[in-house]
Amino acid sequence: MSPPPFEINADGVDTAALVAEIQAAVDARMAAGEYADARIARAERMNLLHGARGGAAVAAYIRCLRDAVEVDISDFEIRERRARLAPVLVRIKRLIWNLLKFYTYRLWSQQNQVNGMLAAGLEGLEEQTSVRLRRLEERVAEMERRLGGGGEGPRPGGG
Repeated sequence: MSPPPFEINADGVDTAALVAEIQAAVDARMAAGEYADARIARAERMNLLHGARGGAAVAAYIRCLRDAVEVDISDFEIRERRARLAPVLVRIKRLIWNLLKFYTYRLWSQQNQVNGMLAAGLEGLEEQTSVRLRRLEERVAEMERRLGGGGEGPRPGGG
């Protein structure tokens, strides 16, 4: 197990209570939809990797991923901060952009396709894993009920 990212060593500070309070505030904000942003998803990736919040973190991460999967291929304004040369430089940059736009859009659209397929694949894997886990949990609960309920254990010989 890796060490915590930081430690609080002060008299009178209940670290566990502080962490629990922060966790509760974050969970409440997640439930309210405040963290449905790609930047938040990047910040939360450590929680996802460490499984701190289980399935809820995975679902929130996949929602953020789905929202951020598309590369923005819309045109943008070309500006120049050097006032004296601005008109000339902006024209040169626009010319270059217009020459390269076709190739750039092709690359971006291909990247969007790949991103979309990866996100859909991840969603599908997560859904399959959730269904499989739920079924296994149901089977375990049923086996525990059988073993604990009627006093009958598994019969020798498998019958």
